[in-house]
Amino acid sequence: MAYCWQEGKDRVICVTKEDHETPSNAELVADDPNDPYEEHGLLLPNGDINWYCLCLGGMASGPCGEQFKSACSCFHYSTEDLKGSDCVDQFWAVQECMQQYRDLYLQDKEEEEEEEEEEETAERLEKAALAKATATKEQEGSS
Repeated sequence: MAYCWQEGKDRVICVTKEDHETPSNAELVADDPNDPYEEHGLLLPNGDINWYCLCLGGMASGPCGEQFKSACSCFHYSTEDLKGSDCVDQFWAVQECMQQYRDLYLQDKEEEEEEEEEEETAERLEKAALAKATATKEQEGSS
């Protein structure tokens, strides 16, 4: 015979071999469409913003998360003819916050720019080396 007990938030269920031999009568519960940990994309089925969406890149939980949520919510629910035109102050607040945490928010962009500069330098060096090699061959061929 099966028995169970509660340990804190966990429920421990012990069953016998006989319990496993009978077919289960468990009913499956439908997934919660508003579960924030399910992958729904940017919008939940009820139309709310999914702040856990990976597409937001963690902006909703960073140091400017509250300002970001406020601005995005304002835009999402805006009923103005020019959608979001009533949200300028909230977006300015996000911008000002990001300026305060410039190192955090601009770090990736600066790294990308450095990588692009390194790639451009490498391309220029390759072109210069190719041009030098071509010039050397032409000189050797004309001698």
